[in-house]
This record gives sequence, structure tokens and C-alpha cells, in this order.
Amino acid sequence: MHKLFFFFLLFTNTLLAQSQVKAQDSLANELVAKHKKLSAAHRSMLGYRIQLYFGSDRNQAIEMKTEFNQIYPKTNAYILYHQPNFKLRVGDFKQRLEAMKFFKEIQPEYNSAFIVQDEVRLPEE
Repeated sequence: MHKLFFFFLLFTNTLLAQSQVKAQDSLANELVAKHKKLSAAHRSMLGYRIQLYFGSDRNQAIEMKTEFNQIYPKTNAYILYHQPNFKLRVGDFKQRLEAMKFFKEIQPEYNSAFIVQDEVRLPEE
């Protein structure tokens, strides 16, 4: 009788544990799906850009951006405004090493440039 009762308890505990695991798996899958959805909507991450200009002259920032886009059409350029200054930043580099490689390429033309950490856009898939 005790053996039968023991097996009954073991069997019910096993079923209960399996249902709890399934519920946890379901919750985990739901959280992963939400994370993927948010990541797809927010296609950016913390990375690096190269800052070419910092100053209060908006026209100079625009001119530098136009010049840069003509020389490097495949590299994105962004003008940011943080009162009272404009910043021209270029590139969307995930790693500092990538930014450093491009920095060395453009340094002769933009000798006051430097690498900054920034929110960068991820490439479209």
C-alpha cells in the first residue's frame, strides 16, 4: 500500500513539475518574442562614430556634411544639434576597431576628427 501511495505521489509531482516547466517555457518564449519585436522597431545600438565638426555655425556643418557625402557616399553622416552647438558625426560602427580603421583613412582630410561613442543604426536586413 505504501509503495502504491509513493508511486502515486511521485507520478502527480512529475506531472505538476512538467506543467510548471511548460508554463515557464511559454513565458520565456513570450519574452523572447517581445524582445525581438522591440529590437526590430529600434534598429540601433551603442557603437562608434567619428566626429568631424563641433561648433555653432550651422552652415559650416552643412557644408562639411555635403563635402563628406561627395567623397564618401556610402558612409552615413549626421548633423546633431545640442544647443548652442552643431556636431557632424559620420559612420555607424559597431566596434571601435572598425571606427579606427575608417578614422585612419579620413584623418589626412579631417585632421581635427576624433572617435566618439554614440547610438548607431544597425544595417537593414
